[in-house]
Amino acid sequence: MDSNVTDLRTRTRYRPDFGTLARNRVAAARVSMGLTEREFARVLTSLVGREITAGLVSSWETSVTPPGDIVVAASSVSPNSTVRLGVRSHKFISVQADQEAVAELCTGDGDRTSLPINDQCTLYAWPFGSVILHLVEDLEFPDVTSLAFWRYETYPENLEWAAEQVSELTGKSAIGSYVLSLYWVHSPIWSGRILDTALKIICSPRVLLESDRDAAGAERELLAEGFEHAEMRPFGVQGVSVGYASWSGVVYHAFDDRALTEDQIVAAELDVQSIWSYCAHIADSIERGEEPEIHPGYGAGFIRASRSRLLTPRPQESDAHRSMRDAIVQTSGLPLHLSNAIDTLKDIGVK
Repeated sequence: MDSNVTDLRTRTRYRPDFGTLARNRVAAARVSMGLTEREFARVLTSLVGREITAGLVSSWETSVTPPGDIVVAASSVSPNSTVRLGVRSHKFISVQADQEAVAELCTGDGDRTSLPINDQCTLYAWPFGSVILHLVEDLEFPDVTSLAFWRYETYPENLEWAAEQVSELTGKSAIGSYVLSLYWVHSPIWSGRILDTALKIICSPRVLLESDRDAAGAERELLAEGFEHAEMRPFGVQGVSVGYASWSGVVYHAFDDRALTEDQIVAAELDVQSIWSYCAHIADSIERGEEPEIHPGYGAGFIRASRSRLLTPRPQESDAHRSMRDAIVQTSGLPLHLSNAIDTLKDIGVK
């Protein structure tokens, strides 16, 4: 009831006990992580860069006010139900469908046709047969582990749903091929080095699901100790943005307006995935012992031109955009994919 609420503005001598609040924060962080004082000391040591002992942890939880960097470090690695990770998920769902039927969808003057499926999804089709459904979802998660489980649990249903949409549009059987994810992180729950590590994990979340430890425990350990991936490429600009690309996907966080826009990264992915899907169609056909179905004008010469367009820097292209495009192209394995497709089409006489 209002009569039982005290307005602190009327208590001019009131001073919160910040020392107790700080000690409680350290204790709550350790307990929420399920660690002993010795184990938590090792986590703090790796975060703050100086030796932390179990005795110090014990004193900071009971009698001594912990230093500011210790409070921030503890807050960074412990779950907090009141703060959630805000991301916009972009899924690029590739569907293999009848080439002629897809070409018939492309009735516009350009090389690409877009068709809205619903408020969250747009279908893109190219005359050479590629179909990519771009599904956008605004999401919140308590941690990266929750995002990782959501990602892999939704992929099968996304593929099945996308194939059904294309089948209805073309009147032909279609098969969902793969899903590539881009995460635009607009509300991170970390900062500094831990933010950088968290974005790397988001870029390659399989590291959590394939860990010997439980996924949540693996996340806490990686956030504390750092995470490196040999095949991951950075493309952020210091003080402006943080971005990473890997075989699994792409992640980006912008600090200010100088960063790349969300639309720029989406456009780059659509370019890459349309050609990647086309090359996959050619390779899959050959592996089945069949000659690939090639729409007129989209033979080896077209793929060579696409390779030049995707791999060659443009005169007016910014350094940030070039770095982003190069990171996405290289980690996708597209250069080799393109070369193999060109060789295959030349072998079967499709120029």
